[in-house]
Amino acid sequence: MIKNKEKPAAGFLLVSEPFMPDPNFKRTVIMLCEHMDDSGTVGFILNKSMNIKVCDALMDFDTVTNQIFYGGPVANDNLHYLHRYGDIIEDSFHVMDDIYWGGNLEQLGELLKDGTLDEKNIKFFLGYSGWSPGQLDAELLDNSWIVTKGSSRYVFDVTNDVLWKTVLQDLGGDYKQIVNYPEDPTLN
Repeated sequence: MIKNKEKPAAGFLLVSEPFMPDPNFKRTVIMLCEHMDDSGTVGFILNKSMNIKVCDALMDFDTVTNQIFYGGPVANDNLHYLHRYGDIIEDSFHVMDDIYWGGNLEQLGELLKDGTLDEKNIKFFLGYSGWSPGQLDAELLDNSWIVTKGSSRYVFDVTNDVLWKTVLQDLGGDYKQIVNYPEDPTLN
């Protein structure tokens, strides 16, 4: 496996290695929103949509047809969202460039309802992916993840069915070979 050249940080992606045995993270891409040595890491799986629409799950969001994504196995009764509206939505946490995490949910609902915001620039998640201090570092030493700089294109524009392959292809070089690895090497 290829060794990581990047270190995890907010705004970076974790791309699962091709043979990840954990079904929660098989062929996933995770946007890291927080990485602190003393408190751990928080991120959201970008490419595992659930069969639930926001309008079916949240009152006052009846016009929002976005799919809700599986953010990860931690606290999956909590709703989170990433968006491009940090200058508009109060209490948003800046992750990187034009990517923000959370903020005032009531305000978000009102701005979506009146058409001020475009739902294409918002991604909703149930649960999150989390690592205690040192846990992610150990997984990186085992080459479970490839770390690379994120972008809003990966969060909002690339469809979840091709995101894992797209990120690896964009990395180029030896990473492009990984795209063609079978999910189960014993079937090769």
